[in-house]
Amino acid sequence: MAAAMLCMAAWAPLRLSAQRGGMFMGSADDPAIQYSTAPLDNVVEDLNRRLESGSATLTYDGRSGYLRSALAALGLPSGSQLLVYTQLSLQGRLVGPTNPRALFFSDRAMLGWVRGASLLEVAAHDRTAGVAFYTLEQQPAARPLFKREFRCLGCHVTGETLGVPGLIMFSSHPISEDVEAVDHRSPLAERWGGWFVTGGGAALKHLGNRVPALASHPAGGVPSVAGLFDPDGYPALSSDVAALLTFSHQTHMVNLLTRAAWEARVADPARTPAPGGRVEPGTAPAAATDGPAHLADHQAAPTTTQAERVATMLGGVAEEVVDYMLFVGEAPLPVPVGGASTFGEWMAARGPRDRQGRSLYQLDLKNRLMRFPCSYLIYSPAFEALPPLAKAPIYRRLWQVLSGEVRDPRYRSLSLADRRAIVEILKDTKPDLPPFFGAVTR
Repeated sequence: MAAAMLCMAAWAPLRLSAQRGGMFMGSADDPAIQYSTAPLDNVVEDLNRRLESGSATLTYDGRSGYLRSALAALGLPSGSQLLVYTQLSLQGRLVGPTNPRALFFSDRAMLGWVRGASLLEVAAHDRTAGVAFYTLEQQPAARPLFKREFRCLGCHVTGETLGVPGLIMFSSHPISEDVEAVDHRSPLAERWGGWFVTGGGAALKHLGNRVPALASHPAGGVPSVAGLFDPDGYPALSSDVAALLTFSHQTHMVNLLTRAAWEARVADPARTPAPGGRVEPGTAPAAATDGPAHLADHQAAPTTTQAERVATMLGGVAEEVVDYMLFVGEAPLPVPVGGASTFGEWMAARGPRDRQGRSLYQLDLKNRLMRFPCSYLIYSPAFEALPPLAKAPIYRRLWQVLSGEVRDPRYRSLSLADRRAIVEILKDTKPDLPPFFGAVTR
């Protein structure tokens, strides 16, 4: 079976691939994290505030319910629509090839809709919490609001999410029904089992579109899903290959950023509460001596050995983040692919551009996903809010790789032209880029 992101039903009996890379072994309730209680900062929280104040409204519309107005309010394009026809989700009993689940996403949030279901499901990439989950009741209300959900964590805090509340993209084998988490490193031939795929052409081999209505169709994409099921309520007739490729990258990148932030916050002695005190996530303890959070009275500075252990651990995390951010090990596209929606144009128009008009949001789709192989999530609020203990080694490793200082064979896919372009774009578009990012000459 295959499914993605929100509130999935129990899948423990299914055979899953082992998670790749390290994982967070601490608690989401650690005083430095407080996932359940700390204030949130994401697009859903912002929309809820606007709904409560009356400056925003949601409109209930036929079989789609609040879907269309929620997409508009959250900035999720209809061209990002992805269609899943397997039943591994909270409302999976309603899902099938004739009533697929629709997923929509941006670089800030993801929304799941099932026609005839009682809830809309939303996952937001929060500035500090990682991924926060919400639902919206699909029934007319005077002032509908999104409700935070924690039941999703039973499936969305696993080895596949690196031990943090995160996102997963699954693919299933049509014969064995084995389930595997996939990302941009997975061969195309192993992706998208259980998904509709539009665009890409017959030459692009994958596991999608294995439904009775397409039994005689050659493997690969179809122009659209028109005629495969009743389209009433769906905003688009696509499950775009460009959007699928992008989502394959984004899910794991989100999890890596969350893990890096959580590891740094828990490892930072300045965030550890003193006995009887409390330190808010994302803040340093008070410097004055008139409050219980003054740590100097209770806790000595870490020893050199402790500091070295923290630096080594976060250096390893940074290496994982940077490798994935730079698409090291990305499975190449065997053939050029073309999207079947406006998703590529929407992506290209989204991000900041350098003085030459280049952007890390531009898709390539000839032999790789991105024109410039550096993740656009480097602009995300979650990256901006990384604690210094995490951000500093990430930037340091990023420069080591892009400058050519690191000569490991795995970086051979990053050409001098690519590395130079990425640095030039970052220098023009990232105000917090450290000054040691200079000219790339080797």
